[in-house]
Amino acid sequence: MSIKHHFLPNSNYDLENKMLKDLSLNSISDLFSDIPNHLLLQQPLKLPDKMEELNLLQHCENLLSKNFVYPKKLCFLGGGAWPHYVPAAVDEITSRSEFYTSYTPYQPEISQGMLQALFEYQSLICDLTSMDVANSSMYDWTTAAGEAIRMVLRVTNKNKVLVSKNVGPERLNVIRTYCKNMSIKIETVDFNLETGQIDMNKLQSIGNDIAGLYVENPNFFGIIEDNVLEISNLIHEKGGMFVVGTDPSSLGLLKPPGQYGADIVVGEGQPIGLHMNGGGPYMGIFAIKKDPKLVRQMPGRIIGYTDSLQSNQPGYVMVMQTREQYIRRERATSNICTNEALMAIGVAVYLSLLGPEGIKQLSELILANSNYAIKQLSDLPNISLPFSNNYLFKDFAININTKSCDTEKIFNNLDNFGILGGLPLKRYFNELNNTILFSVTELHSKNDIDKLVESVKEVSI
Repeated sequence: MSIKHHFLPNSNYDLENKMLKDLSLNSISDLFSDIPNHLLLQQPLKLPDKMEELNLLQHCENLLSKNFVYPKKLCFLGGGAWPHYVPAAVDEITSRSEFYTSYTPYQPEISQGMLQALFEYQSLICDLTSMDVANSSMYDWTTAAGEAIRMVLRVTNKNKVLVSKNVGPERLNVIRTYCKNMSIKIETVDFNLETGQIDMNKLQSIGNDIAGLYVENPNFFGIIEDNVLEISNLIHEKGGMFVVGTDPSSLGLLKPPGQYGADIVVGEGQPIGLHMNGGGPYMGIFAIKKDPKLVRQMPGRIIGYTDSLQSNQPGYVMVMQTREQYIRRERATSNICTNEALMAIGVAVYLSLLGPEGIKQLSELILANSNYAIKQLSDLPNISLPFSNNYLFKDFAININTKSCDTEKIFNNLDNFGILGGLPLKRYFNELNNTILFSVTELHSKNDIDKLVESVKEVSI
């Protein structure tokens, strides 16, 4: 039943009935007749009675007070969202009205500030990944990965893609969703249970029908893949493309993907200048090597720079936008529309503030903190590392070696100690039934890590 409200014209009963009559409908519900009945609620929502504004505000604040977020609760969860330090300058600049109220720079003559900021973002991402061309950002890592796979298929005209099984499980699900209705075959490549790295023996038998391979480095377990150059050469020999997903906070120490043959690089911008934001908004990195056929097929937008011959003044424009609007229509490479441009500016500010030396120091601090946590945890009774002889960065897994091990129970018990984590990996990997994933960043102090170790000791006995 409709509720009449004096601020909402379309809640007027007479007007509502007139609109329904003009549309030859009997009720508002007829507007949703294309939705299958089993998907519709069969009872009203369980909402409280209407309240005065003050009471409603208090009610909402009481509900929100039940949430515990970092730093009120220590977060060692990882797996896709990480607590990182965001310099005050990032929030200050991205909160300027010139940036946060901007929708999209359709008119370059009045959008030079936004366009220049996005151009700088692209340049910084190319420097960070050692790639040649970057777009002005995607929604997040997962959608960037999905777009990359579809792009590989368009470029190679093949319909079979390999994905390493040790990538982020949610990213793998999104890739499958992106390709579900396109007659695309997504096949996973197992990881070695001893090392946690992609199983090279399984890769040796691939044929020339492979459009490409997607791997992550570091992978979902935080393990640095040793054989990326060998993998790159193997895929290229078979006529496929090499797609690499990466955590940009690792690139102060790790060789960037462009230096070991990546054709496309995707990643998550959240670790380099963005708050966790309750799961979003985030920002997807998307960069490619210099190749005209790749540039033409890249989703999103590319911001370009030019000089005026008369005034010698710089100018910025959207030189490439292969989305669904304008002339592209059915030939569009993607339907990405309002992307995370404000988040991209935050990343650009962050990278500009830290510079190459700052990014290196960030990676070193994360590495030192995570290795300290790994050492302290692995020294506990009934605790071991599931994957041996590996270099780890930020994320890492541990095994709970007790007969009564219940990783979900451990996860819930750690919550009672004010700790979020670790992630029970049996949710995604049947072969890792007693394994949980933790993550340590530059924000975690020695006291934080020591508290984690003591808490794990208490709940794993």
